[in-house]
Amino acid sequence: MLESIVETGRLRVDDCSLTRRVTVSPGMCGSGSLIYGRIGDWTWEAVAAACGTNVHAARTAEGRPAYLSFYYYRVRGGRVVHPNGLTFGDELRVDSRVFQFGSQSVLTLHRLAPADLALPEGPLDAAEVYERPHPDCLYVENVNRWITRSRPGSNQGLSEVAPSDFAHTHLPRLPNDYSPRTLVGRARGAGSFRPEDRQDLVSAGPVHDVAYTLDITRDINGVGLVYFASYFSIFDTALLSLWRSLGRDDGQFMRRKVVDQRIGYFSNADPGAALTLSTRRWRSRADPGIEVADMAMREAGTDRLLAVGCVELDVATTFSERREGG
Repeated sequence: MLESIVETGRLRVDDCSLTRRVTVSPGMCGSGSLIYGRIGDWTWEAVAAACGTNVHAARTAEGRPAYLSFYYYRVRGGRVVHPNGLTFGDELRVDSRVFQFGSQSVLTLHRLAPADLALPEGPLDAAEVYERPHPDCLYVENVNRWITRSRPGSNQGLSEVAPSDFAHTHLPRLPNDYSPRTLVGRARGAGSFRPEDRQDLVSAGPVHDVAYTLDITRDINGVGLVYFASYFSIFDTALLSLWRSLGRDDGQFMRRKVVDQRIGYFSNADPGAALTLSTRRWRSRADPGIEVADMAMREAGTDRLLAVGCVELDVATTFSERREGG
């Protein structure tokens, strides 16, 4: 019943696109990872509709469970809609479109807009997302890969295998200029998303390391893998530790204005695994109100790289905003 209230009028625009009207509910807003989890659910729904695959119960040709895992997740916040700026009752229009990304992968774009914002009709245009984003909207880029376990009960050494009914050749192709393949590959090799062409960024302190143990009560999903949205929470744990070390208060952290955030998911881990989170902070010389935190997540015992995250924050707005009400 609640789902029919908070998500109304979901409409299939074409064979690869969905649009919906959404009322923000308690389960999809706050200063944590709830909104990322909900957007991830929309990604699964869009892929299921576009590719004719039951993504919740997919199987390989051999009958093993196949999971539509997240490989790359990018969020760009707008003036009006940004990750930590949503609250109860906000009205949104959400447009989603699915693109080809190889035989075992798929790329999905989302636009979260104020419900009353005038927008072009028809499916979401990739050129809008990458070249001319509306300043009031939040944009999301998801790359998902089909995986399966290589060994029962283990989250290490996962294999890439698509289910036999994964239909993708009819999907539109993303122009090569927009593809994140090179960016994500470079981040995987370097353990960092910091672009070499960002000459305006200067180091703002030493590396900040945090130890973290995977929490089986919060970080593990229903099939025993580390939940994709938990990576956001785990990186936020490292960011909060750095934040407090700078003398900044928790209220400011909860109001942080996310301009751009990326996560590359490169490995999973077993429940209870010990992790090391390393964060480097950068400041923009061109705009002192912009800070970048570049983070790497590694398995403590093996130094195996699990994920890389990078978040760009508008700290000038963060420190000046005062949020009213509950």
